Amino acid sequence: MKKRVLVTGASKGIGAAIATDLARDGYAVTAHYHSDQAGAQAALDAAGVDGQILQFDVSDRAQCAEVIARDIEENGPFYGVVANAGIREDGLFAGMEATDWDKVLRTNLDSFYNVVYPVLMPMIRSRKGGRIVTISSLAGIEGNAGQVNYSAAKAGLIGATKALAQEVAKRKITANVVAPGLIETAMTAAGDIPQQLLNEIPMARMGQPEEVAGVVNFLMSDKSSYVTREVIRVDGGV
Repeated sequence: MKKRVLVTGASKGIGAAIATDLARDGYAVTAHYHSDQAGAQAALDAAGVDGQILQFDVSDRAQCAEVIARDIEENGPFYGVVANAGIREDGLFAGMEATDWDKVLRTNLDSFYNVVYPVLMPMIRSRKGGRIVTISSLAGIEGNAGQVNYSAAKAGLIGATKALAQEVAKRKITANVVAPGLIETAMTAAGDIPQQLLNEIPMARMGQPEEVAGVVNFLMSDKSSYVTREVIRVDGGV
């Protein structure tokens, strides 16, 4: 039986690449989306599989609990979860609206609890081990001017994942973080990135979503069974 994996934010960018890559490798991927159903379906279509798509708002705790619990009841526990969904509301902290702080923290950090919590106990009860991967950011490690809210949320993901890794290790469940640098997606098109930032990357280019997906695929695989509580940077050597 194929191992079930939930990928949040799978309708575009890094999340879509992760969903496609895992589905191609034989995982039974459930591609989550909030509003872009076609994008989530396209991620599975690109892998040439039927797959499953699931709609909910990762910032809505009650909705996450209800939708995920119903899916697990109907289809069985997830072996893995990739907590990827996130947003940005950039701006200098001195002028940041409270709503921009709250929106980013609720979507990017609270979603860790909202999504992973209802997945975890069924995963434990299955006694088959499991994989938890969270997608942080270089901003969560280094901090980034104009992204205090985003940096705080992504740093929080690192702390939460590291702590959870210690709690579940004896149950053969790993928990790791992938921290991308500048990745070429719709949100960070090459034309919008100052050349100065590109010059700071030793590889002198932006990364591709598929390069992040490859690391996630490794962490989901049996080959990573002794890797847990790690933060893996995918940043071209920054």
